[in-house]
Amino acid sequence: MRVEDFDFDLPRGLIASHPCEPRDAARLLLVPASGGFEDRRIKDLPGLLQSGDLLVFNDTKVIPARLVGHRGGAQVEITLYRDLGGGVWKAFAKGARRLRIGDRLVFAEGFTATVAEKHPEGDISLAFGLEAAPFREALARHGSMPLPPYIKRLRGGDPRDRNDYQTMFARSEGAVAAPTAGLHFTPVLLDALRQRGIVWTTLTLHVGPGTFLPVKVADPRDHTMHAEWGVLSSEVAERITAAKGRGGRIVAVGTTSLRLLESAAAENGEIQPFDGETRLFIMPGYRFRAIDMLLTNFHLPRSTLMMLVAALAGLGRVRAAYAHAVARGYRFFSYGDACLIERP
Repeated sequence: MRVEDFDFDLPRGLIASHPCEPRDAARLLLVPASGGFEDRRIKDLPGLLQSGDLLVFNDTKVIPARLVGHRGGAQVEITLYRDLGGGVWKAFAKGARRLRIGDRLVFAEGFTATVAEKHPEGDISLAFGLEAAPFREALARHGSMPLPPYIKRLRGGDPRDRNDYQTMFARSEGAVAAPTAGLHFTPVLLDALRQRGIVWTTLTLHVGPGTFLPVKVADPRDHTMHAEWGVLSSEVAERITAAKGRGGRIVAVGTTSLRLLESAAAENGEIQPFDGETRLFIMPGYRFRAIDMLLTNFHLPRSTLMMLVAALAGLGRVRAAYAHAVARGYRFFSYGDACLIERP
């Protein structure tokens, strides 16, 4: 297995820069276990699923984690990604090598940070003079949404992204990337699902910067996953167990939901409560224990997420599905269209 096995060519024009409106009008490529592909829409989901199926959403909420500040006369761009407590955050910084411990970064009047530590991986720790509510208020005023690098924005971002890059389930603050499969859902669609006897629940996985990082090693098995914090409550575990007991299928909405479900699954497939970090890296050869179907967007070539969907559907089938999507002009990546993959 080599990283180039997960490569594909994508015309730049197929990278979505804004979500579809309305959100549930996005296109949906059905990838059934029986073979073949079907071109549908997200709003067709009630007819594609069955009564008793359980959708599992990620309720993480993206914070405006991107900050532009100054160190003296030099401009510095920061992306916060881990709250260490006590007003200290881990962050990525453009030009981090030029920063020194003790450097003071000014983002706005009364909103500053000091470089507290530099880490071997290239990230830094920043100590802010604010904690809790005052910090969140300053971040809301001066931060921008941490969109992936393939979505181009003017410096300072597009105000629409504050809403567009957030799912309707967003509740628990802490992500630096949206669980993008959830972006397609609307209250109208949820009502239609409910009328068909299709139910849903939520877990929390705070999506970290690793979702943007390419696999730079030749053999994916040598890649190190960044840890992400997740919570799956005992109540949610019981709901999933009950749905399985009724014969319902577990449909992970997004790769983040899938990774936490699989992290919480015992060898026999039983879902157990989970509260902690996961570094689960799913690649071909992985034996799925928790889920039956995956709703997910189209992913970056050579990415860990491309490897995850190949593990679920088979590499050849995924490559064929992506070629089908490119040929028919599907929109790709975070603001793009989706596919519904049935586990073989």
